[in-house]
Amino acid sequence: MSDLKTKFEAAAALVKTFTKNPTNDEKLALYAYYKQAIVGDNTTPAPGIFDLTGKAKWNAWNAKKGLSTEDAMNAYIDEAEKLKAVYT
Repeated sequence: MSDLKTKFEAAAALVKTFTKNPTNDEKLALYAYYKQAIVGDNTTPAPGIFDLTGKAKWNAWNAKKGLSTEDAMNAYIDEAEKLKAVYT
């Protein structure tokens, strides 16, 4: 797992170096995989109806429920690599 964790951390660092902003959907995908990899299943209460950003993030993370830490890390790495060519 340490090799996977190293690759995951490198992908997270890579995303921070993007010179252009990914789309909101791409950001939500990265966010959801990251939270699932670091925290696990979403057990937080849903945000209020007027918190549109919070609700979108909560829904994206909640959609990954049941995904293992390893699978979430791999998905995050794949997503970051896919976006690298477009946003760096």
